[in-house]
Amino acid sequence: MRAVIQRVISASVSIDSKVKSSIDTGVMILLGIEETDGQEDIEWLCRKISNMRIFPDDTGVMNKSILEVNGEALVVSQFTLHASTKKGNRPSYIKAAKPEIAIPLYEAFVAEMQTHLDSEIKTGEFGADMQISLVNDGPVTILVDTKNKE
Repeated sequence: MRAVIQRVISASVSIDSKVKSSIDTGVMILLGIEETDGQEDIEWLCRKISNMRIFPDDTGVMNKSILEVNGEALVVSQFTLHASTKKGNRPSYIKAAKPEIAIPLYEAFVAEMQTHLDSEIKTGEFGADMQISLVNDGPVTILVDTKNKE
């Protein structure tokens, strides 16, 4: 499971020119799920994200978590995070999970994040053509892969 985590001042996801979800201060999470991911990946990643100290304290040092700043989260599924570019110029998405595997894992990830943050998690729509708008704060953008825990 891969996640691109962006600290944002605001973020939104639109479908057919209509805003589906939006947040203010918090994190935009682009989530890539692969065939071998499971509940252990979900739990580890949610714990990592919710405790990640990427928000500034009173002195401007990144020393606070999303929990400590009462931030919001917007989670959007993005299979392209598992693109392989080793051969040719057209990325291969063979490692990305098929919808029958990815959708339940995506929904479980959102539910687990909700328990960690104790607030509603905003989402995109799995499989939809979405437009993402965000104001990256910092900029702070972090890539986390559950296959590289150590």
